Amino acid sequence: MRYLHTMVRVKDLDASLDFYTRIFGLKEVRRIENDKGRFTLIFLAADEDAEAGETLRAPLLELTYNWDPEDYTGGRNFGHLAYEVDNIYDTCQRLMDLGVTINRPPRDGNMAFVRSPDGISIELLQKGPALEPAEPWASMPNTGSW
Repeated sequence: MRYLHTMVRVKDLDASLDFYTRIFGLKEVRRIENDKGRFTLIFLAADEDAEAGETLRAPLLELTYNWDPEDYTGGRNFGHLAYEVDNIYDTCQRLMDLGVTINRPPRDGNMAFVRSPDGISIELLQKGPALEPAEPWASMPNTGSW
C-alpha cells in the first residue's frame, strides 16, 4: 500500500490556488480539466515531494473544483492535512505576515494549526525534535477552531 493524495473540494479555485501555492508554498504538478464531468483537479506537492509528485504521482494534495456552484460544510470532518516544516516558528511568522491566522500557535515548538480559505484544517509539525518554547508563540492563545 502507498499513500497517493488527499482530496479537498474548493469553492473558489483562484483563492485556493493562491493560498496553497503563493502563501503556503506548494507547487502545482498536474492538472486535469474534465469538460464532461464539469470539474478541475489540481495536484499539488510540497517542495521536498515535488519530484516524487511528478514522477510517482504521490504524495499529493488534490484540489477538486466543481464548475457548478455547490456549498460545502464541515471542512474539518475528514480530519486535517499535515506538513512537516524545517522551522515551525519561521513558517508561522511567514504565514502570519501573509495574512493567515495561526489558529493553534506552536507553543510547544512542535505543532501549529492554520486553516485554508475553505476551512480545511492544516497541521504544521516541526521537522526533528521540537524547538525550545519561544515568544510570542509560548503565550499566544488559540484563535477560532482548528
